[in-house]
Amino acid sequence: MNRHDDSRPARFATLLERCARVALPLTAVALLVGCAAPAVRPTHACFHDNEAIEKEIGFCAAVRTGSTLHVSGVTGQGSMDAAVRSVYERLGKTLQANGLTFANVVKETVYATDLDAFIRSKDLRKAYYGSTLPAATWVQVQRLYLPSFVVEIEVTAEYPQ
Repeated sequence: MNRHDDSRPARFATLLERCARVALPLTAVALLVGCAAPAVRPTHACFHDNEAIEKEIGFCAAVRTGSTLHVSGVTGQGSMDAAVRSVYERLGKTLQANGLTFANVVKETVYATDLDAFIRSKDLRKAYYGSTLPAATWVQVQRLYLPSFVVEIEVTAEYPQ
């Protein structure tokens, strides 16, 4: 047997060991870089209740990004009780049009020109949520978009997984 023939398997084994030492770390780096790649940005879907007015002012009644629905503030006027009832009815319709209910609402923000009057309407509000209450922030403001508005409520809801 030729002397070169005897050394070929040993050289081949050494070459494989060197490749493995270099290739495995490079493979790990390639995998980690793939994992660190930026996530795909969720789509932005705009939903309108009254498209003409909303486009004139410059907003969407609701925007869905991924599994979250952000519902713009809905306003009410007149007595606080009547305004609150009207606002929650319209919020319910927007949620329903997007396949959700008040049970899916995870955050609520209320802007009222008379917070004490809104607080007196809390039982009316609770009737819409039932036993599934959202995180909530209630703020008194000097004025809303139109001087006749007494309350504005916005909600964020999550689609079931």
